[in-house]
Amino acid sequence: MLHFPISLDCTMYSGKLIFSQLFDHLPFHSFRQCVQRYRGNHKLKTFHCLDQYLCMAFGQLAYRESLRDIEACLRAQSSKLYHMGLRGGVSRNTLSNANKVRDWRIYADFTQSLIQVARPLYGRKGLSSGSGQHCICTGFINNRPVPVSLSLGAVPFNQIRRQLHTLLDLRGNIPTFIHISNGKLHDVNVLDILVPEAGVFYVMDRGYLNFARLYQMNNAGAFFVIRTKSNTHFRRRYSHRVDKSTGVKCDQTIALTGNRSKTDYPQPLRRLKYHDPENEKTYDFLTNNVVIPARTVADLYCFRWRVELFFKWIKQHLRIKSFYGTSENAVKTQVWIAIPVYVLVAIIKKRLNIQLSLDTILQILSVTLFEKLSLDQLLINHDSSLTHLESSIQLNLYD
Repeated sequence: MLHFPISLDCTMYSGKLIFSQLFDHLPFHSFRQCVQRYRGNHKLKTFHCLDQYLCMAFGQLAYRESLRDIEACLRAQSSKLYHMGLRGGVSRNTLSNANKVRDWRIYADFTQSLIQVARPLYGRKGLSSGSGQHCICTGFINNRPVPVSLSLGAVPFNQIRRQLHTLLDLRGNIPTFIHISNGKLHDVNVLDILVPEAGVFYVMDRGYLNFARLYQMNNAGAFFVIRTKSNTHFRRRYSHRVDKSTGVKCDQTIALTGNRSKTDYPQPLRRLKYHDPENEKTYDFLTNNVVIPARTVADLYCFRWRVELFFKWIKQHLRIKSFYGTSENAVKTQVWIAIPVYVLVAIIKKRLNIQLSLDTILQILSVTLFEKLSLDQLLINHDSSLTHLESSIQLNLYD
């Protein structure tokens, strides 16, 4: 963890704690609706779902490694718990039981509500590819280095490895779709769960190549850019002129000729071959968009690697490398509370027009949660040395 020389002058502000100011940006009306939907507070007299959520979110923001760690830190600040929004005492056993038995879908649904708040804030942020559309990349978490990967570790319940499938909106690196599954779900089957958005580019690796599913995406008005496999059979219809100095070797209109593929995708496709001079590799792409320039197709695929950075960033900064509980419900609860912390800080960054990276913001917040200092004063009027330090921090997703 990085340590920053922050000098706090609390004499100018006597209002809320930094922790409370952060969660003022949450849509609590949506949270209450999610709790009511799954009867999360049914027959509870103390330690409601909001208390559970705030305790777990504190663990994420303060980089706590266990429930015992969370309990010790919060009890050390017992005089400030009420001002944090916690209306009762914090007990490790109570928190563990809540994670085990309270429906994880409360926090999954709330995450989707928070994503709907975040996406419009980044809606006007375009991509350097010049495609004119926002782009969503798809990837997943498991133990392999290719495609986009991250090990969540072996989960104790039944020793089942969990996979996190996600879509990433590249306009703000906001996850727009999240699905947690066991290790038996194949990559391509995730496409059956997605609801394609018209006019959006979906950028995928060849693990997601399935022409029947791609055709459904095409019929929904969505665009895709995907790497093709070497055994894909096709017939060239037209060859379009290309500028080979851009790395594009060919731009063709093709028709699939495989016994199954020509039935699954009966319409023509666009095939491009691109040579990357940096790693001396050549890539074959398929897309159903015939308007954007050929080089833009290759540029869009390069954006897919932001998914890998996103997962790698989560692994380094959110507490999902090790789990607080061993039950499936506890694991899913932890993940569905960890992701909103990422989204919440992204919302605050945009609303307050903060120039710091998300990484730096979280580092600062981790050591100032109990301070009574204006959030604007903390993050906007920051020490100039922090800005200079930005260039040395890896995985700076929010340049």
